[in-house]
Amino acid sequence: MKYSPKRELKRFLDEDVAKGDITSKLLKKQKIVARIITREETVVAGTKYAKEIFALKKCKTKILKQDGKTAKPNQTILELSGNAGDILTCERTALNLLSRMCGIATQTNSLKKLVKSTGSKSKVFATRKTAPGLRFFDKEAVKIGGGEKHRMNLNEMIMIKDNHLAVQKSIEEILRKAKKTRGKIEIEVETSSDAILCAKMGADIIMLDNFSPTQIKKTMKKLTELKLRNKVILEASGRINSKNITKYAETNIDMISVGSITNSVDGIDLSLEIS
Repeated sequence: MKYSPKRELKRFLDEDVAKGDITSKLLKKQKIVARIITREETVVAGTKYAKEIFALKKCKTKILKQDGKTAKPNQTILELSGNAGDILTCERTALNLLSRMCGIATQTNSLKKLVKSTGSKSKVFATRKTAPGLRFFDKEAVKIGGGEKHRMNLNEMIMIKDNHLAVQKSIEEILRKAKKTRGKIEIEVETSSDAILCAKMGADIIMLDNFSPTQIKKTMKKLTELKLRNKVILEASGRINSKNITKYAETNIDMISVGSITNSVDGIDLSLEIS
């Protein structure tokens, strides 16, 4: 079945509503105006999805801060109008998704700025360390924040990790099998010698797992000497965060993967206020 963000948004709301919002049903039917504001500075992300959630209950939404823009504390992101009960039924689902997406976009953007400050051409990438069911929205938020999505699912690209190698044992054997299939091939390595072997065998992307910046520079130097550097994309991965990302960026490695931007999300403090 083809993935449908709209279908997922309905599922999110249905999960919260269940058999009905028994509290909002106590309210008299009246039209109200409300707004969603941020309590802290944020890169805005997810407004169109919040709009679709409210639209499921026929509420009207005006987006005042577009995705990718910065909102200051106490600024309004969206204005809402509609039946009071319907707006309040959608409130928590919309705020939860917006808060998470804004948090991811803000964290990604902060890391991107740190990388850019070094003059590096390295790009910040997400990983598959996302909450089940939220990967599409998590990765959308990464892109809005200025990062890159990497692969969305297991079918998108071959990625040979350490546990695959623990089963297969031989790097050469699994790469030979991979070369007979379609698409790009990425492989995770733990040593410079394995990186060189994989480059020689035609891997498209080589993940330097838990390499220090010094080890990355040495590996890149060896690949350059062997005229292999321009034939592969190199990815740094493992325990990279805001405190050390500039050191990795200074190596000028192609990709810097940061799992924490989606698996350790600090949601932005948002609230819905009735005017």
